[in-house]
Amino acid sequence: MTRRSPDDPIKAADPLTRNRFPIHPWRFTEAEYSSDDLGVTESLFAVGNGYLGMRGNVEEGRETYTHGTFINGFHETWPIRHAEEAFGFARTGQTIVNVPDNKTIKLYVDDEPMLLSVADLESYERSLDFRDGLLYRNIIWRTPGGKRVKVSSTRMVSFTQRHLAIMTMEVTMLEDEAPVVISSQTLNRQDGRDEYHVRSAAMGTGVDPRRGVPFETRVLEPQSHWWQDQRIILGYRCANSKMTLAVGVDHQIITDNDYRTFTSADEDTGKMVYRVQAKPGQPIKVTKVVSYHTSRGVPNRELVDRCRRTLDRVLEHGVEPEFAAQRQWLDKFWERSDVVVHGQPALQQAIRWNLFQVAQATARAEQSGVPAKGVTGTGYSGHYFWDTEIFVLPFLTYTSPQMARSELRFRYNMLGAARRRAEELAQSGALFPWRTVNGEEASAYYAAGTAQYHIDADIAYALCKYVAASGDQEFMNREGVDLLVETARLWADLGFWRENGTGRRSFHIHGVTGPDEYTTVVNDNLFTNVMARFNLAKAAELLGQLEREFPRAYQRVAERLELGAEEIAEWAACAESMSIPYDEVTGINPQDAHFLDREVWDLKNTPADKRPLLLHYHPLVIYRFQVLKQADVVLAMFLQGDHFTKEQKRNNFEYYDPITTGDSTLSAIVQSIIAAEVGYRELALRYFYNSLFVDLADLHGNTSDGVHVASTAGVWNILAYGFGGMRDYNGIITFDPRLPESWAGMTFQITLRGTRVKVDVTSGEIAFTVVAGESAELAVRGEYFTVSAGIPVRVSLADQGSGIDGPLPSRTVDRRPDGTLITASVPQAVLLGR
Repeated sequence: MTRRSPDDPIKAADPLTRNRFPIHPWRFTEAEYSSDDLGVTESLFAVGNGYLGMRGNVEEGRETYTHGTFINGFHETWPIRHAEEAFGFARTGQTIVNVPDNKTIKLYVDDEPMLLSVADLESYERSLDFRDGLLYRNIIWRTPGGKRVKVSSTRMVSFTQRHLAIMTMEVTMLEDEAPVVISSQTLNRQDGRDEYHVRSAAMGTGVDPRRGVPFETRVLEPQSHWWQDQRIILGYRCANSKMTLAVGVDHQIITDNDYRTFTSADEDTGKMVYRVQAKPGQPIKVTKVVSYHTSRGVPNRELVDRCRRTLDRVLEHGVEPEFAAQRQWLDKFWERSDVVVHGQPALQQAIRWNLFQVAQATARAEQSGVPAKGVTGTGYSGHYFWDTEIFVLPFLTYTSPQMARSELRFRYNMLGAARRRAEELAQSGALFPWRTVNGEEASAYYAAGTAQYHIDADIAYALCKYVAASGDQEFMNREGVDLLVETARLWADLGFWRENGTGRRSFHIHGVTGPDEYTTVVNDNLFTNVMARFNLAKAAELLGQLEREFPRAYQRVAERLELGAEEIAEWAACAESMSIPYDEVTGINPQDAHFLDREVWDLKNTPADKRPLLLHYHPLVIYRFQVLKQADVVLAMFLQGDHFTKEQKRNNFEYYDPITTGDSTLSAIVQSIIAAEVGYRELALRYFYNSLFVDLADLHGNTSDGVHVASTAGVWNILAYGFGGMRDYNGIITFDPRLPESWAGMTFQITLRGTRVKVDVTSGEIAFTVVAGESAELAVRGEYFTVSAGIPVRVSLADQGSGIDGPLPSRTVDRRPDGTLITASVPQAVLLGR
């Protein structure tokens, strides 16, 4: 698999090697085995359901980049040791735990192991099926003794049974008889080590903050181990977090061959071994049913009972109903979530792979967060960040609103910890952690972590968008209001009033960091202020609505949260007078109050081996320059686009795009959306390709640590918001399409207050059809429509927006407002006298 630099936009729509990864609309297939990129393919072929995830490791257990089975939220804690302490620093590190692994099913023929790295493979195919939700593998292996063996396997993590995974292996001797051994194993690995205690390549060496933190001591303390007949159950407790886990495994063998069974278990392993006298043409099929249950403190014996119940249900009915239920669940998911790009088969496959990853990361998360890498790897230590609210929740809100609600309830359940964190930082209200698993701040580097106060507004933003789209006012009035109130309190307390010489007051927020982590602890960060303004205004607006329409509900909220009219009026005043940086001379919105004081980093002349910058330059070096990890102001213009003029959007995009590194996988998402809006059509499409293939082509070189979940959801954002031209300001859904010239058309669906609407976009028309529900209110380029069941609405389009000819200007502003020259350079040491 060829790795491309993220700052070198893909010029072709299909960067994959198609001999190895052939095009199929509903499958991602590997037709040739390679051990050169095991880490990447282990992530790409992972299966999961948002609670339980299994990396795409080979069944044989070797070779591997890192073994991995993960449970969302199941973590170990450890004390963060700061070289120099200070009050309020994060104290408790949290890292997702690699739980006992059940993927290994070893095969021996004539006592020779099948190891793909050295095997004589006549045929090989591995496929992740987006409709069945299964990982398939089919092999014909010629043993060292020349015997041909057909080996077929499947792996599934259930969407309908949260705690269930099913694996099968079928082995058939094609021409010869032979002794066959199938050894199905349960292995308590740590940090991805194999059963021979070989350290995984994922732990590596060097400093990369995107990677997970390895453990130095034993994490899972054995609590119980038991086996009987063809069932094995193991129980554990985390040494520090005290979280508990049980894993149960059932086996079944179907064959006409003679066989013997051997079962064993100890504290860290369980084995079910079948010794078979295999005859040609007589298949041996082994089915492995696995159940995981976890808790923050329930005794292990209770989890063991839960595992038994899960396994007993499957034992009673068999596995076929589970496969059928998986297909039915995904049929419904694709009915409401699929995006079809007509006449683009390579793009179609990649789009569906990305959307399938969102399902695997969120479907059964159920009031846990969405880890940055889902349940596919240890990247970012399994932490939850702001990108769930900004990039993942829009997709869920408009396609699977119940999943979106579940994620928002997760934040609500963290409110107590967020209040404590705000108090620790001498603030009122609630401050949500920048990165966390259990609700406590886990970011040891406050400048690019805790200082990102904007996460409060991001949560409020996602909440308001969900309620506007779903109509779930009950959730807002009962629990969402608490989120809005406590986050608004934080902003009102964090900021301050300043009066100029004319007596005009403005509200300012100092000492914060925006989404761009290459510029930290600044004053009046534009993104932060714009989003805080939204947060404050919406909190005041909601409480005013409650008081008018539901006075009793308002009274209960006011008493519970100790609210008064004066405080609410203060929020509205803060929002109305929020300081939003804007320079009339240059016509741009500075990223913060002093952003233009810095010199520009010359990205064009920065050596490729110095990217990404965060791995090659000290943070202080980066902070001195105008250089962005991701498009901070551009993101603000997308989320709050109704507060920026068309001219501002173009000016800002042209200024910031050349100094944006794209070192964040999230950056290309919003760059594509705004490029499409302002008219840079080719650039919008190129950024879309960069987002679409972030993981499939390993553009950032760390897909081996897990799939970038927010980026996969961002693909839907680009398609719906960028090329579909959808916007959702103030509860009104509008469309102004920007379909790429090379596309014949695009179809997607959105759910609005229980009504599902199909949107068809072509170069000359946009059409809306109700496919479920009654009606929805929509607008196209300022014209409003009601689309009702049985009455489609078709709107002619004169164009796909105005296009801008030529490339993006390299620099649009050379001087600051005071007339001083802005210079560009690449920082490097000058060694004198050498």
